[in-house]
Amino acid sequence: MARISLKNVRKSYGATHVIKGVDIEIEDGEFCVFVGPSGCGKSTLLRMIAGLEDITSGELRIGETLVNDLPPKDRGVAMVFQSYAIFPHMTVCENVAFGLTIAGASKEEKEAKVAEAARILQMEHLLDRRPSQLSGGQRQRVAIGRAIVRKPQVFLFDEPLSNLDAALRMDMRMEIGRLHQQLGASMIYVTHDQVEAMTLADKIVVLKDGQVMQIGAPMDLYHDPANLFVAGFLGAPSMNFVKVTVQGVNGNKVLVSNAALDPVEVSGKRGPFKVGDQAILGLRPQYLSVAEGAGRLHGSVALTERLGSETVVEVTLKDGSPLIAALSHDAVFDIGSQMNLEFDPAQAHLFPEDGTATSSRH
Repeated sequence: MARISLKNVRKSYGATHVIKGVDIEIEDGEFCVFVGPSGCGKSTLLRMIAGLEDITSGELRIGETLVNDLPPKDRGVAMVFQSYAIFPHMTVCENVAFGLTIAGASKEEKEAKVAEAARILQMEHLLDRRPSQLSGGQRQRVAIGRAIVRKPQVFLFDEPLSNLDAALRMDMRMEIGRLHQQLGASMIYVTHDQVEAMTLADKIVVLKDGQVMQIGAPMDLYHDPANLFVAGFLGAPSMNFVKVTVQGVNGNKVLVSNAALDPVEVSGKRGPFKVGDQAILGLRPQYLSVAEGAGRLHGSVALTERLGSETVVEVTLKDGSPLIAALSHDAVFDIGSQMNLEFDPAQAHLFPEDGTATSSRH
């Protein structure tokens, strides 16, 4: 296993800058997820680590070795692709053993390593089948098995579950998490799905436009997002953003309000803020509740979705802006009815109007 270090890594195609000076440290045995919207550079970054894309500048180390100019086969990495990349004319056994065959491994070694991978992935009964006889999840197991037999220092996953349906994605997500615990290997996983990121990762790297927005443990990023982008990207339903005006500042506490929000004092650690500033208050839907009294937020019910375990309500606030509340009970609300909501100010996030943060933890 190995530690992976990226220092000021950049990637350009002519005048187009795709990766813009990335610094990331991934510890030995860590499960690190690169997450971000399409086009943010996460797959390019993964391919640079794999050696499938050249590095324009900066340093990439796997263990103690500088690997900028090493070919993929010498980096000690194995990659699992979104498209599975398995050969249709070979059996499962032959596909899993393919890398070993190319490396000149003996028949005995191949049989032993394929048997071990098949046991780990619970696919012993599939070894004589061809890919056309397999489901999407089974094909993904074959692709992972081919990586396992190489015993790499680092496993690289490029959106491996995006071709699967929702139920199978959940099963395979749990399978990959179990595999990480079993192998204890360093793993880097690329996805645009924040649920995969939150459930699998020891460490999340949030990327946007080729730059790192924030790095940290999943719940650290969830509870302490560095900026509006991270706050809105992690969590489902997404965080609500309410435009407010600063009414007062008392040390690290900031008093804010708007036409739909009664004055409330929240943390100003992402400041500085001053009286009169326009700011954005972030409220997670799960932390809103129906007020027993007058409440803090005032609006009317626009739409409801009853999901059994919770009811998701879209509220039109008094200032006309929309807000989502995920209420933790199977409640019924009439469209157009008045709704007053409450929240714990300690769970609110205040951002400068431009969405940046100058003093939040990274």
